[in-house]
This record gives sequence, C-alpha cells and structure tokens, in this order.
Amino acid sequence: MISMKKISIVTGILIVLLTGTAYADPATPNLGISLGFSSNPKDIATSLQIVLLLTVLSLAPSILIMMTSFTRIIIVLSFLRNALGLQQMPPNQVLIGLSLFLTLFIMAPIGTQINNSALQPYIAGRISIQQAYTNAKEPLKNFMLKQTRKNDLNLFIELSKSKINNVEELPMRIVIPSFIISELKTAFEIGFLIYIPFLIIDMVVASVLMSMGMFMLPPVLISLPFKLLLFILVDGWNLLVKSLIIGFR
Repeated sequence: MISMKKISIVTGILIVLLTGTAYADPATPNLGISLGFSSNPKDIATSLQIVLLLTVLSLAPSILIMMTSFTRIIIVLSFLRNALGLQQMPPNQVLIGLSLFLTLFIMAPIGTQINNSALQPYIAGRISIQQAYTNAKEPLKNFMLKQTRKNDLNLFIELSKSKINNVEELPMRIVIPSFIISELKTAFEIGFLIYIPFLIIDMVVASVLMSMGMFMLPPVLISLPFKLLLFILVDGWNLLVKSLIIGFR
C-alpha cells in the first residue's frame, strides 16, 4: 500500500513539472511588476490612479464608520441591548449586519448622487479626477452638515483658527470631526430615552421583591421577561428603525 505522504509528494512533483512546462511555452505572457522611469504621461497617471484606489480601499472602513450614519445606528443598537439586559443577544454580528444594511438604505440617495455626478462622468472621460473628487465630496459634505450641530462646528473652526465666510468654504478636516462628535451626542441622547422605560420596570420589580422579602433573588431575572414583553408589544424594532431612518431625513 502506498502511503498518503508518498502520494502527496508525487502529486506535488507532477504539479511542479506541469507548471514548469506551461511557463516554458513562449506564447505565455510574462506578467510582472517593475520599477523604472517612463516618458509617457499616461503611464504615470495610471500608476497614480492605482495608488489612489488602493488608498481609498484601505480607508474604506474608516470612511464607512466616520462619514455615514453607521456610528449612530450601531451605538443606539448597543444601548438597546444593554437596556434590555441581554449580554450577547442579538449577537454582535447581527447588530453590525443590521447597522450596515440600514446605513446602505440611508446613504443610497447620496451614493446615487455621487455616481451620477462624479463616478460615471469620470469613467466616461468627461471630467478630470480633481473635478470628480469635488463632485463626490459635495453630497457627502451636505449630508454631514445636516446632522452636525452648530456648536460642534464652531468648536473646530475656532480650534483650527480658520476664517470661514460661508458653508461652502468649510474643509472636510473640520466637517468630519464635527459630524462625528455630533453623532455621538445624538446616539447617547437616543440611548438615554431607550433606557427610561426599561429602568422603570427594573425599579418596580426591585421594589416588589424587597417588599416581599426576596433579597437574595436578582431583580434582573424577574424584570427581563417583562422588558422583553414590553418591547414586543410596542413593536420595538419597527419603532426604533423607523426613528433612526427618519432622524437622517
């Protein structure tokens, strides 16, 4: 009997031989990456576009979290889970997935504007990459400014010591951090309102247990079914998701 180790060795040798034979074929193209000087401006432009694309892809998670509705949604959903007293239900994967799809739903009109005004004209060659960046920045900037508080915006304008005469002159380095801290404050405000009804249930259950002399029984065990029942009766997921989406309109 031939062992599996010998079969693996023979298979590996055959693959190497077949691969070497294939590469020995003169008709096979030679693919590689080389560094050097080029006198053709198109080669340089293509290389810069590739570098820019890789940079954007590497920053895509940060762009998704910091410049869209994702931050507010995931924080509010986390507050809801803690208010219900559930540690791992729904799981983190479910909350993140729901937040991603709600973000896609909310940001779909902005994505359509960017595609129509920046991406498609640039692909067709009607505008330059600088103009495409400007066209793509405006819808996203307007979206962030609608959700940003004036106090937060003034804070970063003062810290940057910039002279801004109108909204169109606001740079993204001021708009983005202002938008982030405004979203954090809004998410915490919504989380506080979510906590109130469930906190009342916890207090009522704790008072009843103390009046009955059940000091050793954790109130969370008794209040959890009532909190779940309340959330189901008011159709909590529908109300919460509706409120989150309307809050960005």
